[in-house]
Amino acid sequence: MTGVLRAPAPVGGARILGVGAYRPSRVVDNHELAPAIDSSDEWIRRRSGIATRRFAAPDETLVEMAAAASLKALAHAGVPPESVDAVILATMSHLEQSPPAAPRLAHRIGAAGAGAVDVGAACAGFCHALALADGLVRSGHGRHVVVVGAERMSDIVDPTDRGTAFLFGDGAGAVVVGPADTPGIGPVVWGADGSASAAIAHSSPWTALRRSGHASDRAAWPTLRMDGPAVFRWAVATVPQIGRRALAAAGVDAEELSAFIPHQANVRIVEAAAKSLSLPAHVAVARDVTDAGNTSAASVPLAMDRLLSEGAVEPGGLALLVGFGAGLSYAGQVVVLP
Repeated sequence: MTGVLRAPAPVGGARILGVGAYRPSRVVDNHELAPAIDSSDEWIRRRSGIATRRFAAPDETLVEMAAAASLKALAHAGVPPESVDAVILATMSHLEQSPPAAPRLAHRIGAAGAGAVDVGAACAGFCHALALADGLVRSGHGRHVVVVGAERMSDIVDPTDRGTAFLFGDGAGAVVVGPADTPGIGPVVWGADGSASAAIAHSSPWTALRRSGHASDRAAWPTLRMDGPAVFRWAVATVPQIGRRALAAAGVDAEELSAFIPHQANVRIVEAAAKSLSLPAHVAVARDVTDAGNTSAASVPLAMDRLLSEGAVEPGGLALLVGFGAGLSYAGQVVVLP
């Protein structure tokens, strides 16, 4: 005899109810980084559009930054922490294989008993996590989900590496996803190209640190490496494709958008994607990378929070989100802004 499983009742839709951000206090300009990579402020700005970025202090841990952003998002949403059913943390810079960071984050914000899981999709992680939260809420498996992107990229970047040292920054952004009468998060468009996984990768695996023999035989601390030209070519070709597919999946035209919020890799990629999508002049294009740097999984929610807090977009408008990065992985969706 075959049993029948009971399933939770689905809801009409899910939407972002609140957003929050945390930016470390230390501002690092190009002049501070340039000597170590034999470069200059002018070269860095021309190559990336980045003028400054934030580096976390020792007490600004990944979990603490994520908690600060999450609590702001919960306050914005008007949702008490005890009403959170799940916490999803997207990060590529959490340095402990175990335990994961999300359970500690849930405890830190007072979401006792919530399911908590880390998502490792690098710079596309937040958009992946948002899609998972949307599915949880719409299916009835959770009423309120905290979705966070948090990074301490300064821990995994070699300050002497000319290809990455100037690009990355630290910070955290969070949203609260909850039920809605109609969909407020469009269908996710995601994918990956593992054949190009070496384009953004650590210099060596962690196992290299435990080789036997003399210390000289052991690998140096693994740090992020990137084939910049290859990644740039992939991104300027891929991001507009993802954007167009996400718009089509949501049944939305570019003219209906209020904002375009892509992963903040560098200004050149952001502007090339916006141009390729033929976005109307009224669409606000996020350029948080200029003074935040590339904050990987945190970049999309940080940029969203900035557009809203500065009044560049109105609550309730439509925004196209696109995340892309190591893997090579990508994900995008259209959302109603909180």
